Amino acid sequence: MRVDVVVITKNSEKMLKECLESVYSNVPVSRLIVVDGYSTDKTLEIVKEFQKKHGNVLLLYDRGNRATARQKGLSHVETTWFMFVDSDVVLCKNWFRKAEKHLAADVGAVWGIEVWSTIKSQKVLKLFLWITRKIFDLRGGTHDTLIRTEAVRDIEIPKNLHVFEDAYIMNWITRKGYRLVACYDPFCIHYRSENVWTLRGSLSIISDAVSVGKLTLLAKLTLAYGFYTAYSLYQLLTRKKNQLGI
Repeated sequence: MRVDVVVITKNSEKMLKECLESVYSNVPVSRLIVVDGYSTDKTLEIVKEFQKKHGNVLLLYDRGNRATARQKGLSHVETTWFMFVDSDVVLCKNWFRKAEKHLAADVGAVWGIEVWSTIKSQKVLKLFLWITRKIFDLRGGTHDTLIRTEAVRDIEIPKNLHVFEDAYIMNWITRKGYRLVACYDPFCIHYRSENVWTLRGSLSIISDAVSVGKLTLLAKLTLAYGFYTAYSLYQLLTRKKNQLGI
């Protein structure tokens, strides 16, 4: 079985090459569907390199947000199953082979857990995985997710969902009567931007939740996001101390 892979990009040059290399190495790609938000960095150069090498890249453009980009990408899917892969993740070895073991008639999606690239401690990793798994139960996730095309073929993601569009997609699949499978293996390494879980980043999440009417969902995620924020602040403080030689 071969699958289409949808990747949303916008100025994604930092990790895009590593991301796409992991996709082609660990997934039987029918077509790579890239939905770009009119990047101004080297993103499109990288995409063209993979088209030259593999010859199966479909490049689309979208001026909207994550909701409209995902909608455009999945509207071009032609395979029975397809994947959403974020442009800043690296898939684990044999990602698809591991996910394929979970496919069944009642399964609508298989989600691979994310691991932040900065996590080194086994104790922190264990807590991080437990919390991240709980977050999926509340809002879903699309950073490395295999989805049954039939389950979302008629979906219309609200255009205002520039965030939490993943929650809408996962809820749609369950309302169709399909089961979601969350895995610890396969997984992806997520190279998140350093400013995502700073104080400013946290306030931005609250602002985004208000703008799309998802305060109730955000309230349920408060403790989990609190851990993320605390961990990220710890990372930033540690980095600054190392730079100062303290």
